[in-house]
Amino acid sequence: MARKNDILSIFAKTVEEIKEAGLFKGEAPIASAQGARVRLEDGREVINMCANNYLGLGDSPRLIEAAKKTYDERGYGMASVRFICGTQDIHKQLEEKISHFLGTDDTILYSSCFDANGGLFETLLGPEDAVISDELNHASIIDGVRLCKAKRFRYKNNDMADLESCLKAADEAGARIKLIATDGVFSMDGIICNLKGVCDLADQYNALVMVDDSHAVGFVGKHGRGTPEYNGVEGRVDIITGTLGKALGGASGGYTSGRKEIIDLLRQRSRPYLFSNTLAPAIAGASLELFDMLEESTALRDRLEDTTAYYRKQLTDNGFDIIPGTHPCVPVMLYDEKLAGEF
Repeated sequence: MARKNDILSIFAKTVEEIKEAGLFKGEAPIASAQGARVRLEDGREVINMCANNYLGLGDSPRLIEAAKKTYDERGYGMASVRFICGTQDIHKQLEEKISHFLGTDDTILYSSCFDANGGLFETLLGPEDAVISDELNHASIIDGVRLCKAKRFRYKNNDMADLESCLKAADEAGARIKLIATDGVFSMDGIICNLKGVCDLADQYNALVMVDDSHAVGFVGKHGRGTPEYNGVEGRVDIITGTLGKALGGASGGYTSGRKEIIDLLRQRSRPYLFSNTLAPAIAGASLELFDMLEESTALRDRLEDTTAYYRKQLTDNGFDIIPGTHPCVPVMLYDEKLAGEF
């Protein structure tokens, strides 16, 4: 029987192996607000090119003021899950705001989009069902799918022919419900999903469509309503999950938005919703202000679009190898994991 010190040495050895491979993930503590320029704990001031703070709202005075006002009016925290005593009026108002912005029936809030995806699949799908997932989907979708007992099919990234093959295979396996799951934007590559192709196949094979639009809502599409707007398929996507922790203020919190029947069931059975604390009141209050800002003007997403086009052109003109596209996630391809870490 291994002693505790022997067990701990196994973990320590694994960390050392990660370091030796050049893949150790360290931290660089920031001693200022999140922004385009930040001050590090060691005093250095640097340009920040890796945050998901797409619209620059992480230090927005308007959102900070809205959060302060909410602290005064609604307190610091709820210390409860939603269905006991963890629902304030602003939580319901925010769900309505998100639904209105995305053009969906209803919305349910979570502590994060990871929780939203983690609580989705096992609630909706059983052993008699099938989930068909893009091979480059986010880890939260992968983990969520692992929690459910549905038959699993994986199709090549953004490959509609392979997706169709998987849908046929799911039918041959006798699947009762078929759910196609995809990222709206594959953020490691900046590739926007061909949602029209996905929705067309879903209609043809009577499947549901789920999209994680965390890297799109707020700035992709002419009004920032995400990849359904960008692809012209608004109203055809059954489930949209997303985060408040990227473009939408950069704090935390997530949501699942979509068909009323689905959201109703999630409120009754989704475990991260039922057993996790409510979204902090200040985040809910500030997020209400955020959606007002997005409805008032598209100036922020318009500026981001222009900046992205300029940045992509400069990289290409200077000989960098990037994946073509329009999304502000712009990977510079070095083709070696260790080299990328050193870079």
